[in-house]
Formats: sequence, C-alpha cells, structure tokens
Amino acid sequence: MKNKWITGLAFFRYLTFQKVVNFLLLRSSFYISQLMQKPVMWGKPTTLSIEPTTSCNLRCPECPSGLRSFTRPTGMLHEKLFERVIEQAKSHLAWLHLYFQGEPFLNPRFLEMVRYADERGIFTSTSTNAHFLGEKQVAGILGSGLKQLIVSMDGITQEVYESYRIGGTLEKVQDGLRLLLSEREKAGLRFPRIILQFLVTGQNERQIPALRTWAKEVGVDELQLKTAQIYDYESGSDLIPSDLGFSRYIPAGEGKWKLKNKPENRCWKMWQGAVVTWDGKVVPCCFDKDAEHVMGELRTGSLGSIWNSEAYAAFRRQLLGDRSQIEICRNCTE
Repeated sequence: MKNKWITGLAFFRYLTFQKVVNFLLLRSSFYISQLMQKPVMWGKPTTLSIEPTTSCNLRCPECPSGLRSFTRPTGMLHEKLFERVIEQAKSHLAWLHLYFQGEPFLNPRFLEMVRYADERGIFTSTSTNAHFLGEKQVAGILGSGLKQLIVSMDGITQEVYESYRIGGTLEKVQDGLRLLLSEREKAGLRFPRIILQFLVTGQNERQIPALRTWAKEVGVDELQLKTAQIYDYESGSDLIPSDLGFSRYIPAGEGKWKLKNKPENRCWKMWQGAVVTWDGKVVPCCFDKDAEHVMGELRTGSLGSIWNSEAYAAFRRQLLGDRSQIEICRNCTE
C-alpha cells in the first residue's frame, strides 16, 4: 500500500494554532474528568460526523439504512443547515467526516458541501459503497478537495459480496474504484486517499488473501480489515468470523457470546466530537443510529451551546459513573 503519512501530512496542513490549542484543551479536560469523576469541558469539538442522507441503495443486514428500520425521521441534509454548522465550527473543527448513515452520494449537493468545508480549511473524509463512481462523479470528487474516501467492499466475488451488501454489484464497485484511481493519477493528484475497507464476517474471511492481492494490483492507498458490529450477538451469528482476531465478540459458554473487551467508564469520543443527523440533531456518537440521545437541535440552537449543555454534561456524567447503563454503550468497543 502507498504511504500512509501522506494523509497525515495533509491533515496537519489544515491545522491552525487555534485548532491545536483546542485539541489540547479537550485532551486535558478528558483526563481531568476521569480523575475528578465528573465532566469538565474546556474545548470545542475537534471532529464532527455530519449525515448527508439516510437513503441507501443497498440493504445490508446490520444497518438501519439497509433494513429501512429507522425510528427517527429520514431525509436529506439541506445545504443551508450544513453551511450554518460549518460556519459555527470552522475555527476549531479539524476533521469532518461527511457520513453517518446512508449513502452520501445520493445527496445531490454532497460534493458541493465537501468543497464548502475544504475551502474553509477543514480536512474532509467520507465513506461510500462505491456504486456511484461514474465519470461525472469522479471528476467532481477530484475537484472537490475531498481528502479521504473510504470504499466498502466486503467480498472479492459477487456471491460473497452480495451476501452482506445485498442489492450490490461488485463489478460496478471495482470498475468505479479503478476509474477513480486512474483519473487521479492522470490528473497528477494525491487526493482523495483511497481506503478500501473490508468488513470481516464469517461469510468472507476466507477471501482476505485474495483481497490483499487485488487491492495491491489496483493500487489503493490503504486496506483496512474491519470488525463487524452485530446487534443480537449474544446468541451468536453467522457474521461472526471463526478467526476471533477479526471479531468484537468471543464465546461466553453454553452457546452464548460476549464482547471481547469490557468497556471502561470513559470514552474519548464524548470529549472529542459529535455526530449531526441530516435534520440537525446532535447525538453523542455513531452508535446512536436512531438518535435516541439527542443533545440538542442545530435548527434552533448553536453547536457551542449544545456542546456545553446540561444534557451533554449529564450524558458524560453517566458515562463516567456507569457506562453499562447507557444502551448504545453496551455493544461498543471504544
């Protein structure tokens, strides 16, 4: 794989003195909060995940978008709301991940939003199932300023790929990826850096050697083997790989399963950043897929006031005291 340091260098070039100081304040307040066993917050979010849409063209079995099972409203992020959030956060925001649920490229203004953030000095990344990497989209990506693109491809044959990415076409993904890499090279560009992400399951784990070979031949910048989050893991699942090195779960005896690592009463993510849904709700992290823990609404309040609100403080306080009482934390390996 090509040098990972290029992505890091690009990220550091987007940093300012104010962003570095803000990060140090966040890190300090995180450690002090653990020592005092009560939430202290001195900084502002250094990362945000903003959801372009909840819509998706696939039907992945462990995904609310794929299952069409959201209990919250679904829709598309409006550009004006996005711009308002960026204007509030641009002085302290170091990393923007334009993704939460859904397929980002289904939002027709997606690349315009990427460009808007990039022009304001914010490192941008996103994640896609890569079914929309045609010539027009590839040209738009290369001109948008996007710095990192994660491509999900969970199989090296159509049969295995579609066992999880239901409704997907592997050939379309691979052709789009080749086109993007080819056009990037023709243009003499280094970005976006392409991360090929493989969600390891019991259905595809035998294909990892072939995947490594293919990724090297195509020339992606990085290959990531990712563990799968499984909702009802306690009774086991065909999605749990036999190689438990690629599993978040381990046998607990009598046919039961448990988390490999017991979550501690701390979580850096609660001090580092937040997630914004398409309709402006601020939720604590990406595990809150149904927005059950809404910290505030950006349509009516500012990011700063929400970040320092009593609702957020109460959530952090509960996490420091007994994380097991928070439902979304019970299946988390953070």
